[in-house]
Amino acid sequence: MSSTWHKSSYSSTSGQCVEVREHAAGADIRDTQNRDLGHLTVPGPEWVALLTRVRAER
Repeated sequence: MSSTWHKSSYSSTSGQCVEVREHAAGADIRDTQNRDLGHLTVPGPEWVALLTRVRAER
């Protein structure tokens, strides 16, 4: 688990990226091009469910 922001491995290479900061309570997600607009906080169970779903659809 990382408490620093990193580019999501699911982001495109065309500059349309999201960054993720995972922590004990879940994860924070923000738009790389609009960092100053803040971030969304996702609770742990919802974060795990999202990752599980995305990986299943790959």
